[in-house]
Amino acid sequence: MLVPLMAAVVLHECAHGWVANFFGDQTAKNLGRLTVNPLPHIDLYGSIIVPLMLSLIPGGFVFGWAKPVPVNPAQLHNPRRDMAFVAAAGPLMNLFLAIVSSLLLSLFLYLDPTIQANWPPQPGVEPRRDLLGMILVPLTAMALSSMIINIVLFSFNLLPVPPLDGSRVLRSLLPVKSAEVLNHLEPYGMFLILGLLMLNSYIPIISSFIGMVFQIFQRLFLPTFIT
Repeated sequence: MLVPLMAAVVLHECAHGWVANFFGDQTAKNLGRLTVNPLPHIDLYGSIIVPLMLSLIPGGFVFGWAKPVPVNPAQLHNPRRDMAFVAAAGPLMNLFLAIVSSLLLSLFLYLDPTIQANWPPQPGVEPRRDLLGMILVPLTAMALSSMIINIVLFSFNLLPVPPLDGSRVLRSLLPVKSAEVLNHLEPYGMFLILGLLMLNSYIPIISSFIGMVFQIFQRLFLPTFIT
């Protein structure tokens, strides 16, 4: 779980920086944030402290974030238009990783159909001991985890709540006066997100949206054993 999660978060942030650099803003490049090395992307508070504290709460949710890649809109060729592309790059990277993971999952199941027959693993069922099984079973689990993680990140970041990427895309598409409303919400964005997460069990806005995206992805890409 840790490797797919780290890859999803790091590549999400790198995608923002890569697209910003393409459109003229070299801020992330100059700060060394275009690397796939996870260390420059770790946020002490959001990547370590908050997830650790939340994981200690019985029945609670685990939530966190990476250090945002810095973007200077003034250096973009067309700030209002290009910021939409920069913001969309992160979720689209997660969608791409989810599709690749689903294709790898299908490949692994094709190479070893017994994994599908015994999925999910049952208590007391002896796992395969041959070399093929020892390689494919963990790879299949990793591909499945990567697919789920990236679908969740893709869906969650599309929510039009500041500072999520969906709000930045929407801000670039709305008229200037309407976009100012989202600008005023920016300082309170994290509180809105935490509030939505805590209320999700009563008003399932986030889980319903993620579930809808997952169902669409399921019909298009997922192997039949997950349906």
